[in-house]
Formats: sequence, structure tokens, C-alpha cells
Amino acid sequence: MAGPDPLHLTVLGSATPYPAPDNPCSGYLLVHAGTRLWVDAGTGTLAALQRHARIDALDGIWISHLHADHCADLLTAYYALCYADIQLTTPIPLFGPPGIADRLAAFLTNGPTRSPVESAFAVHELYDGHTARVGRLSLTSRAVEHGLPAFALRAEADGASLVYSGDCAPCPALTGLAAGCDLLLCEADGTPDGHHTPEQAGATAAAAGAGRLIVTHVGHTLTPEQAVARAATRFPGPIAHATPGRTFTTA
Repeated sequence: MAGPDPLHLTVLGSATPYPAPDNPCSGYLLVHAGTRLWVDAGTGTLAALQRHARIDALDGIWISHLHADHCADLLTAYYALCYADIQLTTPIPLFGPPGIADRLAAFLTNGPTRSPVESAFAVHELYDGHTARVGRLSLTSRAVEHGLPAFALRAEADGASLVYSGDCAPCPALTGLAAGCDLLLCEADGTPDGHHTPEQAGATAAAAGAGRLIVTHVGHTLTPEQAVARAATRFPGPIAHATPGRTFTTA
């Protein structure tokens, strides 16, 4: 008899604040039992996404905050969904910070008529404690500290759990959200203002009792190996880097 389905997280990109030749900005594909959720849509991630799923096969999109390295590819996704070879039958659910629809429309509108972003995306604005279900995925969002509206995500299904920090400084909201999670995907930008250093990522994972830590969003002043080594000074469990193309599972 087959056991419960694990969560599968594929790294589309993890660079910041601009993409590298072989590494788009922040973006991930979360899959569970056939449900596909695009988590953050940083520059270059739409191309990487298509190695794994068609954009019109997505069940939802979740955006942590409105810095371009986490959301810019929503603009080209709009063109793909509305003006290319894709026949979209219904708008894709888009979970994002307050004002996300107007921000997209402000860029996409080129005349007196507002660009109809809602024809591509069914927008659901996040707030602290927001919950939603996408397929069998249960999604909980918490407001975190980044100097603008920003959110972290906890995804759960069949007893498995994954938490994504988005971009944020260490804060009780993230530690609480990550409590006892199987896998914590935590930024380790390396700069202290509004971000985690690698050591702080390790400390957050340890305080939360996470099973594993994946460091992501590592700044250009650090190598992935340095970030992992520094995080390991605070977290005794398994640690890896969010290398583009790699898939992590909660099993």
C-alpha cells in the first residue's frame, strides 16, 4: 500500500538581486500529488519553470513580496497566458501582497485602458494569517519583516510540511510558522538589514526545530559553500544550498 505523497520542491532559481548566467532569481515549483504551485516568480524563472510544467498547468502562484527579483516574471507570464499560444480556460489563482494587481497593471498598461491582469490571474491578496487550499496543499502565510509588505509561507499536505521565508530579517512570525517543519527554505542574503545572514538562517532553523535547512537567496558576496558552512555553525541538522534545478522532498 502506497504511503502519503511527499512535497517536492524544485529550485527554478535562487540568485539575488539579479540573475546569474545559470541561475535565475528566486523561484520554486512546489508539487504535491499532481498539484503545482509556482512560489515566487523572480527574473528568469518562467523559462526554468517550463522545464517542469506548462504555465497553464499551474494550480496557483504564490508571491512573497513585490521586489522585482521575486515577482518580475509575472509580467511575461501575463503575456504568455493572454497573447501567445496558450488557451487559458480560467485565470490562475495568484496569492500575493496587497496591491499586486494594480502594480502589475501599472507596468502592463500602455494606453488609457487598464491592462486586464485579472484575465490571467485570479488575485487573492495576502494578509497576516491568510490561509488557502490549492489541491490538497494547505497554505498559511505570515507577515514578516522586510521593510515592505512581505510574507512567509507554510505548505502542508499528508502530514508533510515545508516553510519558505521569502525575504525577511529574523522574526518571531517566521520562527513560529516554521515550528517543527520538515524542511525550511530560508534566505541567507548575507546582509543584516531586512535579511538573514547565513548564521541567522541556521539559528532560525534551530529555534523552529526544523528537520532540514535549505539556504537560498545567497548574495553575490558569498559562495553557496560559504553560506552553508556559516549556517552550520548555528544549526546541527542537514543543510543544503538551493542549487538551480535541484529537487528536494519531505520524504
